[in-house]
Amino acid sequence: MALIITDDCINCDVCEPECPNEAISMGPEIYVIDPNKCTECVGHFDEPQCQQVCPVECIPRDPNRLETREVLMQRYRLLTAAKQAA
Repeated sequence: MALIITDDCINCDVCEPECPNEAISMGPEIYVIDPNKCTECVGHFDEPQCQQVCPVECIPRDPNRLETREVLMQRYRLLTAAKQAA
């Protein structure tokens, strides 16, 4: 499953640079995560890096996007291949 950023976000800017897939960006009011780019850091790290650095713990798993580790790994491979091709 992809991660989401809740309304508890304080816009501290620490999560965005930690995302290896560049899935985090500033939304209209708070940071948002692009679920098509989020792999929960599968393929890069053992734990989601944005969750590790968030001071207010406002980045839970999105219950509306249930995805297995295999699906996340497949997305990682697709994103990595696209970066290498560019």
